[in-house]
Amino acid sequence: MNSCLYKAKVMHHRLAPKVHSFHYEVFMFYLDLDEIAGLSKRFRLMSRNRFNLFSFRDKDHLQLPREKPDTTKNIREHINAYLAENGITNPPKRIMVLTNLCTLGYQFNPVSFYFCYNEADEPICSVVEVCNTFREMKPYFLGADTKQDEGFKLNTEKYFYVSPFIDMDTNFDFDLQIPGDKLQVRIDDYDKAGKRFFISTLTGLRKPLTDSNLLLYFISFPLITLKVIGLIHWQAMKLWLKKLPFHKKGDDAGLQKGVYRPYRAN
Repeated sequence: MNSCLYKAKVMHHRLAPKVHSFHYEVFMFYLDLDEIAGLSKRFRLMSRNRFNLFSFRDKDHLQLPREKPDTTKNIREHINAYLAENGITNPPKRIMVLTNLCTLGYQFNPVSFYFCYNEADEPICSVVEVCNTFREMKPYFLGADTKQDEGFKLNTEKYFYVSPFIDMDTNFDFDLQIPGDKLQVRIDDYDKAGKRFFISTLTGLRKPLTDSNLLLYFISFPLITLKVIGLIHWQAMKLWLKKLPFHKKGDDAGLQKGVYRPYRAN
């Protein structure tokens, strides 16, 4: 079984315009997309597309833009289609996803990471799936040209509204190490002058995927997806009290490009 868990820590450190830092403990699933159906049969506390303590829901993840979500395909098929649009014409032999699962029916996933492997079990590309609190999504493709040492690195225009306290005209800087016994992911923000002003890291240790660990982590990190969205708003309130510049979602609409599941106000 390739799938596992990671007990991890999230750290955010804002350097400008005012210093603001925090960290919190989490756990995440690292799943082989081809194993998910079997895992839902193997473990009592984990399911696919049905209610459970933890549930992997295909609809929560990347689908190519269209008027209505295509629920006839699973996440493996959607990722294959996205990769084909980005020049990966032969579907990877194995695709792993690092993500949170829907917990007791509630899901919010700020970011998921896909790592794709060829027939020789070598990592060939990665996809970062970023979501905001409007439930919008934007994928970022890290191809073979971004492969460095034991990971993928890419500095690219953000073109996505993530935080009201970050200017839209900025860049993401991805540094993704291939998950192994240790987890090490870094996503920084740079302004157009090339100055880093925001650091975020995700670090952790690999743990076996078992029902006992699922129960342990559910108790240790109760309602993990609800906790994540709650902490986002709690930290936002702190930034607002520090009087950081506030950017409305409607501002700089031209800098919001390639957004999946675009939010439409009623």
